[in-house]
Amino acid sequence: MTQEQQRQQQAQEGEAAWYRFGPYVSERQWGTVREDYSAEGNAWTYLTHDMARSKAYRWGEDAIGGVSDNQQLLCLAPAFWNGHDPILKERLFGLSGPEGNHGEDVKELYYYLDSTPTHSYMRMLYKYPQHAYPYAWLVQENARRSRLKPEFELLDTCIFHENRYFDIFLEYAKAGPDDLLLQITVHNRGLQAAPLHVLPHLWFRNTWAWGYDDYKPQLKGTDAGHIQVEHQKLPALQLYCDQVEGHGPDLLFCDNETNTQRLYGTPNASAYCKDGINDYLLHGSQTAVNPSQEGTRAAAHYQLTIPAQQSRVVRLRLAAPGLAAPFADFATLLQQRQAEADEFYEQLQTGLTNPDARNVQRQALAGMLWSKQFYYYDVAEWLQGDPALPRPPAERLRNRNHAWGHLNNADIISMPDKWEYPWYAAWDLAFHCLPLAMVDAEFAKKQLQLLCQDWYMHPNGQLPAYEWNFSDVNPPVHAWATWRVYKMDKKQRGGQGDTAFLESVFHRLLLNFTWWVNRKDRNNRNVFEGGFLGLDNIGVFDRSAPLPDGAYIEQADGTAWMAMFALNMMRMALELARHNPVYQDMASKFFEHFLYIAHAMTNLADEQIDMWDEEDGFYYDMLHTPEHGRLPLRVRSMVGLIPLFAVEVLDEDTLQLMPRFVYRLNWFLDHRPQLAALVSRWQEPGKGQSHLLSLLRGHRMKKLLRRALDEAEFLSEYGVRALSRYHLQHPFVFEREGHDAAVVDYQPGESTTSLFGGNSNWRGPLWMPMNFLLVESLQRFYHYYGPDFKVEYPTGSGHYSTLLEISQALTERLTRLFLRDANGRRPCFGPSQQLQQDPHFRDYLLFHEYFHGDTGQGLGASHQTGWTGLIAKLLQPRPNG
Repeated sequence: MTQEQQRQQQAQEGEAAWYRFGPYVSERQWGTVREDYSAEGNAWTYLTHDMARSKAYRWGEDAIGGVSDNQQLLCLAPAFWNGHDPILKERLFGLSGPEGNHGEDVKELYYYLDSTPTHSYMRMLYKYPQHAYPYAWLVQENARRSRLKPEFELLDTCIFHENRYFDIFLEYAKAGPDDLLLQITVHNRGLQAAPLHVLPHLWFRNTWAWGYDDYKPQLKGTDAGHIQVEHQKLPALQLYCDQVEGHGPDLLFCDNETNTQRLYGTPNASAYCKDGINDYLLHGSQTAVNPSQEGTRAAAHYQLTIPAQQSRVVRLRLAAPGLAAPFADFATLLQQRQAEADEFYEQLQTGLTNPDARNVQRQALAGMLWSKQFYYYDVAEWLQGDPALPRPPAERLRNRNHAWGHLNNADIISMPDKWEYPWYAAWDLAFHCLPLAMVDAEFAKKQLQLLCQDWYMHPNGQLPAYEWNFSDVNPPVHAWATWRVYKMDKKQRGGQGDTAFLESVFHRLLLNFTWWVNRKDRNNRNVFEGGFLGLDNIGVFDRSAPLPDGAYIEQADGTAWMAMFALNMMRMALELARHNPVYQDMASKFFEHFLYIAHAMTNLADEQIDMWDEEDGFYYDMLHTPEHGRLPLRVRSMVGLIPLFAVEVLDEDTLQLMPRFVYRLNWFLDHRPQLAALVSRWQEPGKGQSHLLSLLRGHRMKKLLRRALDEAEFLSEYGVRALSRYHLQHPFVFEREGHDAAVVDYQPGESTTSLFGGNSNWRGPLWMPMNFLLVESLQRFYHYYGPDFKVEYPTGSGHYSTLLEISQALTERLTRLFLRDANGRRPCFGPSQQLQQDPHFRDYLLFHEYFHGDTGQGLGASHQTGWTGLIAKLLQPRPNG
């Protein structure tokens, strides 16, 4: 075992709390639902970026590269000032949803470069301009641009011209569970010396102002120039502040209390408010900080002048009091933890020989690990308000999330993006768990279990979607992720599966499956309507809203997702049946339910109406209207490819161990042959005596793949698009009397419409999670069909490949997004010459929410390492090719 693996084991066995401190601080707490106490529920305007420096948050904290304990009682993070900015750079700046021409958007450059699972070593980079930060310009220019124009980014302002910026590297290392080293290395990339104020901040989350507990912790300055930490729920700690060029920092203290005078025009409860350090430094307000050097928020103020193209280092250590020489072993410890991180990844990356691919994978996993966040949200308290704070407006009791009063979250959770999406999303989290399981299977398993707990899952069985609307419906991929993580963990354990984990999630997902059957099958005919199902604006209509005149949509993707759910549950039950035969009955139940769903897709309402269009070779949603019956919505989108994901292969060895399952299965096949004939080649064993369960037999699969693998339709240089490029020249237009025409056309980049979640775009770009599911589905089909079954790839090329070869080819296209091509360019960087060529940019990766359907340029949220972090799994070499 590597040293890092030993730390993981110690933590799991309760020997040492290596996970107590980590990167658990959000990058944006303002503009979130949790902090919104307005009557109308407008989170973006209730607490803005401008207000954030003065407002003590209720539910969490934000910072640049911040760390905290796992209950976020104490936070540590750096802040900076270049001498020109109008505010202290304490948090990342970005546009709110209404401000951006394509929705919310962070306007900063920062990169997660490294992290071990226990956060014993972490490294990130923040790029800070030496000129005044162009806050107003970014807001004004994006407001001027329409949705037809690209976003105006920080690089577009030319503020990095002539390299007039600082590269600020943050490195954390743990000497012990409660002994944290922070090294801030500032490089002046410019040709002239430049000043920089570096202010590492230490503060308590404000828990004393709510009225439940009047205990107030304290930070105090010491005679030696350090900061003492006093909190009844934390071990005794002290922030040691090293000298720079013979000088120690000035210690500045205030309180983590709201400046009500500035925000609301009412007298302050504290003489030294949250923005006191900002006002002291930038405005010379001597009364803004506490001369007694005590409070609940403090900073060590270093004033540096950094020569051209040189660097300076600031060192701090959060550890137990009484260290005589806290920095004597600092360099050795930091170097040791970095070497141990290298050792950990060297073992993981065995067989991955391309240095560029190793760099991409390691940064992807770093982004996954840095994107953990302490997420706190007690909906009942949020709705009712706190005893010592003003009572919220009564309208809130009928507004957002009022039906989720049971939800009480206070955990470390994997975020999609700690700035744009600083809240968990059910289906995002499922995808996160696969790359996380590569490095920390225990954490991945706990994440999957967490969402199924009583204080997350609704009593009716629904999983919470995301904080903007917990009642929204995400694709049911939790069972798939559970099964995949179980298998990955089982392999890492040398073949010993964690059946306790599998069983615990399985039982909770029984409730969730029942919720889907009872709530999302309108006519009890195994045809499902899940709303957006995460695909935002992919369709003609807003699928989350009721349609006029009693019309409704029978969804090909919703129904296919449920078929996939049933197969995942069947497979989990069969695994559990190896240890407890009772689960064979559960496996039979899901086997039969899968067949009923498959039958429904081909025979809607027993009217011989098929979602499959034989002429087009594609699946379509059906619009059901009272006046015209069922009409296919002939949009060639990802909706029609999702049926490929519902596939499972069972081998003969498994069936030999399941006599009760096989008995019931054979009875069902004998008495319901019309169902089995639709979907399975059960009586025709494939490669290695395996049996196939799928929504598609070979003929339909080949026709569907003909669309998916056509470069004039779905297939791009970098993966499979969300919408066929056919619609570029042939937009789908739907007209109904008395209604405006609805149009779906191919949009390879950002969305040009504000409809249906228009800050994202499923009308052309590449989305990593859907491509990942397609790659895995092709592998499972190959497991059944073997090497003799071939499909033309690409369509029209005259070249035929096995399904495994096609899955490998798609993987290669997806990895091509990030890897340098023959000219040294990374498609994800787009046309930016600075990103492509500058040695201080070209090897630092961003993992975007989605990618341009033609060029591969990264779009959407820039740090959505969450599901785009799946690239780490795709880069991992497969055994035996």
